[in-house]
Amino acid sequence: MCHVIVTCRSLLWTLLSIIVAFAELVAFMSPDWLLGFPRSDASVNSEGVDSSQYRPSLGLYSRCLHIGTQGVGVICGPYAATFGEVASGFWQAAMLFLSAGTLVLGCVACISIFSLCFQSILKKSIFNICGLLQAIGGLLLMVGLMLYPAGWGSDKVKSYCGPEALPFRPAACSLGWAFYAAIGGTLATFLCAVLSAQAEIATSSDKVQEEIEEGKSLICLL
Repeated sequence: MCHVIVTCRSLLWTLLSIIVAFAELVAFMSPDWLLGFPRSDASVNSEGVDSSQYRPSLGLYSRCLHIGTQGVGVICGPYAATFGEVASGFWQAAMLFLSAGTLVLGCVACISIFSLCFQSILKKSIFNICGLLQAIGGLLLMVGLMLYPAGWGSDKVKSYCGPEALPFRPAACSLGWAFYAAIGGTLATFLCAVLSAQAEIATSSDKVQEEIEEGKSLICLL
């Protein structure tokens, strides 16, 4: 019989697991990892020529450029048609680690939804299993984030950040929100791993067992 068990700690863990996986996926796909040095864009309007400043952005495999001569505006898309065309070998390795970590977190997020009804897999606590997977996913993300700045010396980055760009030194570029989102998601992943143990304690408490013995199928506890 399926017992739906909802506690504050287990619900918090489930929600945070889903948010973390989504945040890492969005950050991975975003072009806003690096913001290039300010550039001038001359666009013609009804009053003449208007010169404005903009900053192009560069992601792991995509970029955003501003094209204003014909009123097109910002155009974003992949700069690499194949994996081998990614700006740096370090970025290729970072993409592998980040994608592997994000995939693990995505699987855990899906499993966490079913944890409301099933608390064990093959007699093993689903929370402990997911917590271990989240710790592994967090380590994969951490390695990917450490490899990422090592690729700042590539020719692609130099075209956005200036010839002074070196590994771990972005020169005229600044870090975009996607990089910080990836770091925040990685830290939150380890928090999820800790919360999984608390969720296990909450769903296996004596109070929960008493309500199960009473025949209740929906158990909600603070």
